[in-house]
Amino acid sequence: MKYTVLAGLLLLAASASAHDIKRYPLPNNSTFPIAQAVETAASTTIVYHSGTVPGPANPDAPRGSREYWGDTEAQSNSVFERMKKSLAGMGLDFGDVVKMTVFLVGDPEMDGRMDFSGFMRSYTQYFGTEEQPNLPARSAVQIAGLAGAGMLVEIEIILARP
Repeated sequence: MKYTVLAGLLLLAASASAHDIKRYPLPNNSTFPIAQAVETAASTTIVYHSGTVPGPANPDAPRGSREYWGDTEAQSNSVFERMKKSLAGMGLDFGDVVKMTVFLVGDPEMDGRMDFSGFMRSYTQYFGTEEQPNLPARSAVQIAGLAGAGMLVEIEIILARP
């Protein structure tokens, strides 16, 4: 009996915390994979994750080259995979992300414009999928440069731990 009551209380607590986060979809039935806003309850713990940059795509290539880092899509995939490992160590995952800021450097092969499409091809593998439908509020901005020569992507996230 004690275990049944305890299990019931745990289930109730888990279901209550799932409702502590409200994601507002974009207006006009937009299918663009971000939330217009995300709301958390006062009881939610907020986790601020530092910016994450990519690892080298080919460590044997000349440091700072496109071959070393890869293009925007490859760098974004690298960043998301590095984040996934970091979050797992904290008991979190991409479903807990409530806000994302994406810093994209202009791609020299695109006349200095950011490769937003390349970023989105990567992003949509991790967010708005059947396995992970939770969408964060998100901003993407083009910046002049990052700490590592040749890096095109840095992403920082804020997470909510119910």
